[in-house]
Parts: sequence; structure tokens; C-alpha cells
Amino acid sequence: MTNKNELAHSFTINIPAKDFANKIDEKLREIAKEAKIQGFRPGQAPMSLIKSKYENAVKGEVLDTIVQERVDALFKDKNIRPALRPKVEITKFEDGKDIELSVEVEALPKVVPTDLKKLVVKKLKAEVTKEEIAKALEKLQMSKRTTEIVNEKRPTKTGDIIVIDFTGSIDGEEFKGGSGKDYYLDLGSNTFIPGFEDQLTGKEIGSDVDVNVTFPADYHAKDLAGKKALFKTKIKELRKVVKPELNDDFAKSLGLESMAKLEEMVKEELGKEYANVSRMHAKRALLDALAATHDFAVPQGMVDMEFDAIWKQFEEAKKNNQLDEEEKSKPEDELKKEYRDIAERRVRLGLLLAEIANENKITLSQEDITNAVMREARRYPGQEKVVFEYYKKNPQALDAIRAPLFEEKVVDFILGEVKIDEQGVTVEELYAYNPDKK
Repeated sequence: MTNKNELAHSFTINIPAKDFANKIDEKLREIAKEAKIQGFRPGQAPMSLIKSKYENAVKGEVLDTIVQERVDALFKDKNIRPALRPKVEITKFEDGKDIELSVEVEALPKVVPTDLKKLVVKKLKAEVTKEEIAKALEKLQMSKRTTEIVNEKRPTKTGDIIVIDFTGSIDGEEFKGGSGKDYYLDLGSNTFIPGFEDQLTGKEIGSDVDVNVTFPADYHAKDLAGKKALFKTKIKELRKVVKPELNDDFAKSLGLESMAKLEEMVKEELGKEYANVSRMHAKRALLDALAATHDFAVPQGMVDMEFDAIWKQFEEAKKNNQLDEEEKSKPEDELKKEYRDIAERRVRLGLLLAEIANENKITLSQEDITNAVMREARRYPGQEKVVFEYYKKNPQALDAIRAPLFEEKVVDFILGEVKIDEQGVTVEELYAYNPDKK
């Protein structure tokens, strides 16, 4: 045996010709019991005839069986749990001679979790304040807003809503998606290309405006990114926002008894939202703590697979012009090293979480999986039955739910074991928290 590294191993297995021949004879005797050969009753044909008729046909099947048996026996003897499918090659195979196999395998490492009760994890906690409830109510109020025409003759200004028709062109050619009719534009919302709304501010209703803009260099549509465009725009109407009053009638329009009940519901929903963000940060802190306290070798084949998945996502983002500025500024070799480190961390943490789950007998119940599918189905109102059928008929899709669900269950268990250092923060601090930012 030769070691490539701590977890990678190479073996040579010798299968005596006699053992292979015995296995073939054993298989032929099984066939002989049922074989239907003209001139003989079932099970009465001579072995010489059975052998001449079936030996070549069973050799492949017998070879596969004996190879698998010997490889499994080797791993059991060496106490090896393969991380991925081993590479098995038949290096010598001649009639009447011993068979030789070459086996290359990466073993799963022995993982020994630290004493979880000694770990300290910081957890941020933000209270739901009256100010945050008021902001949430205002958002609800704005979501139910309407508009009405302003008959006053005056120039447009920030905060107005104008109704426009527009046609966009580049070098005199209209482009797909560059036109619209009766479009409600909220001046100051910055929902259009930078500079577009500014050129429609201070204009009279009924005027025609040539809006000249340049698409951002990182614009999502690559064929438009960085190009200068002209939008022929007609300002048709000036409108203002009309917000409903925050009172019991407003609450009833949302299906609640009173304004007090609406405020209570908003407070509860904000509490859940803050708790989710808090847990997300706590999970990150926990994984950082686990990574810092565990340093064991990981199978490079698993790291390669994880890195390939990450790099594929990177290349997809690059193709769609969705990289952030930091990624754009770094050489590819440097990025590859960073992402490979991330891949190794993910594999190590995955193996560690799996071992913790194994030690503590953490498993997913059918109820866990059903509830997860129900949560997914609720994202598609009216299509719940279709979603259920989809997961019922697609085991791979169900696996895509099962893996993260299992991880969250293990993380919840660990968070219940470690010491929690709870720190009160404002809502702004909760959402702005970034452990990577120095």
C-alpha cells in the first residue's frame, strides 16, 4: 500500500484464478437447476453442456460480483469508509491466470467533535420598537395607496407621480423593452436609469422631452450596458399619492378587527423577522467557531466537487455581469484560491455536522419533510397541489429540500448546546452586521 496523502490510498488486490473459476462453477450450478435444454428435463442437463452454453455469458457478471466482494472486504479490513466512489481497474485478466486489481480510494476522516458546551456563540438581539412598528405600518399604508390627477398647472417635482409614454433608441434604432405606454413614474424613486427622472423634473404636463442617458456599465442586459440611449418621452398626466388613514377601517380592509390588532400582528411579524436575522448571524458565528476549533484532513475529491460547483456559479454570474466590484478587481488565480478555501471549509463543516448528527441520533422525520414541502407549496398560492405532485414524482428535488433542512436541524441542536452570548443591538445594527467587515 502507498499513501498519496493522509486520506488517499492505493491498493493492489490479487484474486486467485481458482477463486474466480469456483465462482463461475457456482453460478453455472444455479443456472443448471432451471435451464431448459432440448432433450433434457429442467435440472438434468450435464454440466459440460451447461458450461459450453452459458460460461461466457456469466463471466462478466461473476467478475463484477467477485471484484465488488474483494473491494468491500479490503475496505472492511482496513477500516476505510470511502468518501466517494473508489476507482477500480482490472490491470491483469487472462484465462486461467490470477486477476489483478488496482484500487484508488479517498477515505472519510475520523471526526472527533469538540465539547460543544465549551463553545461561546455571539447572538444579536433587537427589540421591536414603536418606531419600527410605525415604519412597518407606513409601508402597509403605502402599499394600499392610490393616486389622483393634479389639475394644478405647475412644473413637475420630486415626489410627484407622472404618467408617461416613452420610446427608447440607440443610434436611431429602437431596442426591445425600451418602450412603454401610460407608465406611472414616481419622480425621485430612482427606478429608471440614472439621470432619467432628473430630466423629467421641472417640466410641464403635455410636454415632449428628449431624455438622453447612458446605461450603467454593469447593466443586467449586456447588449445595452455602457451604451448611450435616447428616450422620446411624453408627459401625459400629473398625479399625487392618496394614502388611506391608519384607523380601524384600514385594519378591517386587511382582515383584522381593529387598529390595535393590526399593530399587534405587525409587532409579532417584525419579531419573527428579527429572530430569523438574529439566527442567521448566530449560525454564521457558530460555523466560524466550529471551523476554528476543528482542523482535520478532508477528502480532496469532495473539495474538488464543491469547488467546481462554486466556480460554476461564479462563471454564471460573470457571464450575466453580476460580479461585485471586489470579484472584478481580483486576478482569477487569487479568486480560485479563495473559493477553494471556501470549498474546503464547507466540506469540513459538512463532515463535522454529519458526525455530530450521528453521535446525537439527529434525523429528519417524515413530518419534517412534509412541513418543508408545505412551506414551499405556500409560496405558490393556488398551485399547492402541483407543487406536492412535483416533489412526489421527483426524488432529486426532494433531496434538494432534505439536505439544507437536515443542516438547519443539526445547527438548531448545536445552538441549544453551546453557550449563547446575547448582545442587544438596534435594528439597523442587526441588519448591517457583517463579521467579515473590519
